[in-house]
Amino acid sequence: MNRYESPRSGGEARVRYRDGDFDVLSPGTFVRCAVTGMAIPIDELKYWNVDRQEPYLDAATALKRHQELMG
Repeated sequence: MNRYESPRSGGEARVRYRDGDFDVLSPGTFVRCAVTGMAIPIDELKYWNVDRQEPYLDAATALKRHQELMG
C-alpha cells in the first residue's frame, strides 16, 4: 500500500519515515505526534524526523522538539 491509497483500518498506522517520504507498514488513518500526542491524518503528515522515527503535528512542533533535543 502506498500513502495515496485509502487504508482499510480506521486506527493508528505504523509508519517508517524516510528522507522526503514514508512507508506505511501497518494500515491506518493516522499517526500520533511524538510531542503532543495528537492524531495526524496520514494524508496530512508533512513533518517527521528520520533518525528518531517520530512524526510531528506541524513545523512549530518539529522545531520545538529539535530545540528540546539540542538543549
